[in-house]
Amino acid sequence: MVIDVHTHTPRYRTRADVPNLPVNAKWRPDKAMPTGYTWDDYLAVMAPVDRAICFNIAADPRPAAYPEDNRAPGHVLNDETAAFVQAHQEKFIGFLTVHPHDPGALEEMERATQELGLKGVKLGPNYQNFDPLCEEAFRVYGYAEAHRLPVLFHQGTSPVRFADLDFAHPRHMDRVATTFPDLTIIMAHMGHPWQIDCFTVVRKHPNVWADISANFYREWSQYNAMRLATEWGVLDKLLFASDFPAATPQETMDGLRRVNAILDGTHLPRVPEDKIEEMIHRDSLALLGLA
Repeated sequence: MVIDVHTHTPRYRTRADVPNLPVNAKWRPDKAMPTGYTWDDYLAVMAPVDRAICFNIAADPRPAAYPEDNRAPGHVLNDETAAFVQAHQEKFIGFLTVHPHDPGALEEMERATQELGLKGVKLGPNYQNFDPLCEEAFRVYGYAEAHRLPVLFHQGTSPVRFADLDFAHPRHMDRVATTFPDLTIIMAHMGHPWQIDCFTVVRKHPNVWADISANFYREWSQYNAMRLATEWGVLDKLLFASDFPAATPQETMDGLRRVNAILDGTHLPRVPEDKIEEMIHRDSLALLGLA
């Protein structure tokens, strides 16, 4: 079984709905990626996986929000995710999104879980411009912990100009996990480029995991991350993920399997390839309490 724990819900049902959006050349270094995709586009690229978690990231509702932020409000995105998942319940699991500074965040979490059937939470502290250690964020974590909702955090860098990099630094998750020990946390992207900081948190806390998305197209970085995970004994806490549309699941699997290819002609230590296969086929839903 292959489970992709990190994908973004398609916002367009048909090709006719897709606006004339440019491609994004900042997501990855090897090629530009389209910024608009349909339900059918998503279904096609998800063919290699058995189950996938999908979500989007709520806009900042505060009046001083950055004008560059073109995200939709949480309730709109949650309705879209729920509609898509309900049409394909056998394969997809939806996570809700809220903004901690939205006065109705907890009410929206209740609606999204009780009425829409969404099973977890997606937050992007840097994209949403909130301090992950603020009081408002802790209210959201407390609700998620009490209702056994795993929370997937964007972690690490971003090319988005307004996104505060410090808000997404992996070290903050140590404070969150210490305060909420029963909260299941997924740290996206292994916190790239701060993977070692991510691994120190993952190693310390039994309910904290990391996903491996958005790393394979930086081959040297991916190799170093996987060697660090090997040396620190956390390979078994890494979850397969693609971050579609930034990358497809098949690209990600192929990239993981090439992790040692750059070592030809060197004496550098290899990443255990059996562990890579275990990662690709890990039952992440059971680990996250979603099975």
